[in-house]
Amino acid sequence: MEPTVVQTSGRRFSVPLARHRDRSSRQAMESVRAVQTIEDGVRPPLAFATGVPLDARVLSRAPLRYPRPSRLAARLRLDGPRAQRAAEALGLETIGDLLEHIPYDRREGRRIADLTEGEVATIVAEVREIKSRSVHRRRMRPLVTATVADGSGTLGVTFFNQPWLVDRYPAGTWLLLHGKYQGRGRFSVQAHAPTELRVGGPAADVAHYATSEGLSSTQILAQVQAHADRFGDLVEPLPSAIRVRLDLVDRPTALRTAHFGTDPDARQTALRRLAFEELLLGQLLLAVRRRGRSGGAVAPRIGERPGLTDRWLREQLPFALTADQQRALAEIDADIGGARPMQRLLMGEVGSGKTVVALYAMLRAVENGLQAALMAPTETLAEQHFATIQSLLGSESLRIALLTGSTPGRRRREILAKLGSGELSLVVGTHALIEPAVEFDELGVAVVDEQHRFGVEQRAALDRKAAPGRAPHVLHMTATPIPRTLALSNYGDLDLTQLHELPRGRQPITTHVCASEAERQRAYERIHEEVAAGRQAFVVCPLVQESESLEAKAATAEFERLRGGPLKDLRLVLMHGQLRPAEKQQAMTTFAAGGADVLVATTVIEVGIDVPNATVMLVEDADRYGISQLHQLRGRIGRGAHASLCLLFGRKDSERLSALARESDGFRLAEIDLQLRGEGELAGTRQSGQQLYRFAELPRDGELLERAQLLSRELIDADPELREPEHALLGAALRQRYGAEALAPIRA
Repeated sequence: MEPTVVQTSGRRFSVPLARHRDRSSRQAMESVRAVQTIEDGVRPPLAFATGVPLDARVLSRAPLRYPRPSRLAARLRLDGPRAQRAAEALGLETIGDLLEHIPYDRREGRRIADLTEGEVATIVAEVREIKSRSVHRRRMRPLVTATVADGSGTLGVTFFNQPWLVDRYPAGTWLLLHGKYQGRGRFSVQAHAPTELRVGGPAADVAHYATSEGLSSTQILAQVQAHADRFGDLVEPLPSAIRVRLDLVDRPTALRTAHFGTDPDARQTALRRLAFEELLLGQLLLAVRRRGRSGGAVAPRIGERPGLTDRWLREQLPFALTADQQRALAEIDADIGGARPMQRLLMGEVGSGKTVVALYAMLRAVENGLQAALMAPTETLAEQHFATIQSLLGSESLRIALLTGSTPGRRRREILAKLGSGELSLVVGTHALIEPAVEFDELGVAVVDEQHRFGVEQRAALDRKAAPGRAPHVLHMTATPIPRTLALSNYGDLDLTQLHELPRGRQPITTHVCASEAERQRAYERIHEEVAAGRQAFVVCPLVQESESLEAKAATAEFERLRGGPLKDLRLVLMHGQLRPAEKQQAMTTFAAGGADVLVATTVIEVGIDVPNATVMLVEDADRYGISQLHQLRGRIGRGAHASLCLLFGRKDSERLSALARESDGFRLAEIDLQLRGEGELAGTRQSGQQLYRFAELPRDGELLERAQLLSRELIDADPELREPEHALLGAALRQRYGAEALAPIRA
């Protein structure tokens, strides 16, 4: 039996006032008197939910029981290997897994009297009579038939090839039956299980679970009911102070209510508690990582501004900074002025000037005698960054180099020597920057672009390029706007900076969704019109998921089709991921210099390509791309002095394409994407530490997530290893969920 739960003065708590084997009746009565003394002058304790007053006799008989979590680790055993495999496919390997597999919905079961012929339904009924009879067919076991009733009527049900059910379901057994009503009082059973549910009037409320082939929702419910006594073995990881502060029910009650509760409000309360715990554990992990980064190595303090950055901003930058950029620069100055290594994520709208902010951070290191590095995931992007930085520096004299896998051996050795001696101040590169042979004299600031495309170890390898015992200040960049809830969920260990404003002079982009052949012909006409006016265009080929080589073939085929057909009188150049680096660079250089009118490409142009003269973006089979990817592609145009046009070929009824035609704000589009696709899919924007929630759902639980982040930082600041008695179970839950290294310092 469970401990008696009492409610006093509006508060709920458990009172394990048992008459234990080793506990005298006198001790039990003293405990009861203690409870009554606490509430003296108010009112007697009340039973949870019913509000019935509890006297000393009832309280003294309440059993004393402690959770035995080891019993939750027992293997879940099901009838037959097929059901066992299906359970494992659902992640249901232990009894604990089963109890956390909560129903996704509860639906009113059908009454027998209300069934219609051909209807597939779930009913709750009592066995009145059951028997088996032989079937005169080869290899068929006896057929089991039963008469069942639910108060509204009776049914004849049939079970095939299960003669043992005669003994398992004797008269008086209540069953949960799922199957098809065949009319004339006959019901063919597809799934069945004994149940504690009883029906005397209205139809029972039936839980529906996520299933796998070989294991039905009915079977899962039966297993949960069979192991209902194990809810008492669940451990409560949240300190009571937190539960009282946030008005959260205890964990066993929450899970029991999620499975068996019939009141919608009670179920919502239970789900809220489970979601909060899940979000809190995720935020605690990020808070530990955040603290771990600053708890070991020390970063150089970069406080002085000798003149380089001020002169660059005043004399070389060809445009005025936006208010968002100015705020970002101030946040970076505050970060790098301390010994704690900066760990900041810079998220920006397409074309919002992230590179300017990144260059400022690197120049702040250079003017203080330190080195800076920018690491990009591809050679194309690294080369584009290198060219952009050279352009932004203007006439400012600065030693800068590009290091990629394609850098010739002699030039590579020269760069490595100058990095090691400190002669080279700033380097832009790819993964080549984190190779063992690369050594810096004193790395002060590191910028990681499109950081989600690097693994944790790759980013950590760049950190290790600093001097022993030191760490660089790190600015992470992403060109993909991320919804706030997802940013908190996946990047809670980083400080966030967002750039919403676009630099003055950026021209609007008109977006159309196209589908008909007439629209296609008009699209090619618009490309001709823009080229005649001296502009250029991009044509992005269909996305091929199978492989990059197939995508390259598709791009090549489209290139040949356009060159020999609708765009035959224009100068075309081809670019895809299978080209050698030198060939890609040649294609990009030709297009950027105006040597080609149209660049036919795959998504290698998604980020980092800056050709202000390009004013048309045509995307084939746009349905195959996500909102974020299409927004990035659209961001390759509208960078010059002329209005631009984006043409998305796909279904007119596509919600994603309609959103792109309607919205230009990348952060707003990210929120729409989250609503359309859900957190589970979008979590892939971070390679490590992905959150796939069982109970929480974003953006629905955004408010809980914000609370969880604040509380997690509060807890870790007060008790970094969660070793205090009131936090010990929370620390154990964190280690159980994320592994033994969850509370270990992050390797620098």
